[in-house]
Amino acid sequence: MRQNAANWLELAQKVWSLRRDVLSADEAAALQGRRGELDRLLQERADAGKLKLAIESLEGALRAAGGAVYPKTSLTENVEFFLVAAIVILGIRTYFVQPFKIPTNSMWPTYYGMTAENLPPDRPAPSLVGEIFRFAAFGAVRHTAVAPKAGAVSAAFFSRDQMAFTKKSGHTWLVFPTDVREYTFYVDGEPTTVEVPWDFSSGANENAGSFEDLVIDTYFGSRAAFEAAWDRLAAAHQLVQQAVVSDATIRPNGVSYAYMMPLGRTVAANTPVIRFDILTGDQLFVDRFSYHFMRPKVGQGFVFRTGNIYDYSYPRKPAGVGEIYQIPKDDYYIKRLVGTPGDVITIRPPQLLRNGRPITGAEAFDLNANTVAPYTGYTNPPMATFLPAGGAVTVPSDGFFAMGDNSSNSADGRYWGFVPAADVVGRPLFIYFPFTRRWGPAR
Repeated sequence: MRQNAANWLELAQKVWSLRRDVLSADEAAALQGRRGELDRLLQERADAGKLKLAIESLEGALRAAGGAVYPKTSLTENVEFFLVAAIVILGIRTYFVQPFKIPTNSMWPTYYGMTAENLPPDRPAPSLVGEIFRFAAFGAVRHTAVAPKAGAVSAAFFSRDQMAFTKKSGHTWLVFPTDVREYTFYVDGEPTTVEVPWDFSSGANENAGSFEDLVIDTYFGSRAAFEAAWDRLAAAHQLVQQAVVSDATIRPNGVSYAYMMPLGRTVAANTPVIRFDILTGDQLFVDRFSYHFMRPKVGQGFVFRTGNIYDYSYPRKPAGVGEIYQIPKDDYYIKRLVGTPGDVITIRPPQLLRNGRPITGAEAFDLNANTVAPYTGYTNPPMATFLPAGGAVTVPSDGFFAMGDNSSNSADGRYWGFVPAADVVGRPLFIYFPFTRRWGPAR
């Protein structure tokens, strides 16, 4: 009861502070008098009965003098609660800890981006209960293309390594606009489509799975069987080239030429042509606070903004090389920090060298250097403008150099250069979702 009385006194003080200039003399006197009486009883450690009567008396004065401050409607209380909560959350996100979601597999297998689990049409799929559990535990979302009629299945491929797709506008959570890839299958010539997030892996040689891997697993069982079928159809001139709509950002004029390939299987009407779950990328908390007081260390996970990388790096482009890879939009990236100001970075596959010596500071460096599966080692292809094969790069005084652990499938500093010091965000702390063996402190 004493705690309850203290809360009422706090409320009375709030009403007095906010409304004393608009209260009548009688309202002011009643409020202050009853507030003083309750405070006196509290100081004297009066019994619960006396405190209860004084609280009820004060509550009457508050109702008369409270205006919009007291009593409040439940709507007002909820709005205030959520407004304060939002301010606190925004403050924490901006200055201390911010959640991020990893979409791509450039840091695989240290951090996972979106991965897929194939659910072939000829095998049982998880039940509705299983689907709900998988969504709650792993962020798994079901994707299915359904046959509009019975017939043989075919699909268009830009090349043997990449299925044709169209870039379209979509939405996440049915609200937020985003880009998606739309893939089309043909059942006896009639199309059926399936959409996947734009950042989901596409093309051959993608670790952790790609859309093409799902198609190959469903219809051919292995990449070797798919390539054998491709070569056989090509030799027989049965790969028919035709124009398909893609997007002007993917192919000039938004039109591409693709090869129509029979997939060697027939399906019944209203059955899945392809079915799979996309599992969410790792979602983690990032420490935005520490780098205000200490320098980033080589080997740490490294989160940064990309909006200024192109303009910042272009004047430092090594002489005698072509145009650099331009990041398409301002975004947040996560890579591993491999170079601080003054460092000289080179690659001697599969090793990454810092100042002429094998780089140290992270377990991933050693795993890549020794090609411990599934780590595949560091590479520097000729098209890597800033760090091509046989080349070296010196990190400028106001920048950093970052690379992905999945070197063969990472667009990183080798292609677009240096991260401005002002755009460094922080380091990953903790993977909080999904609930896999990776859950826990970030590596």
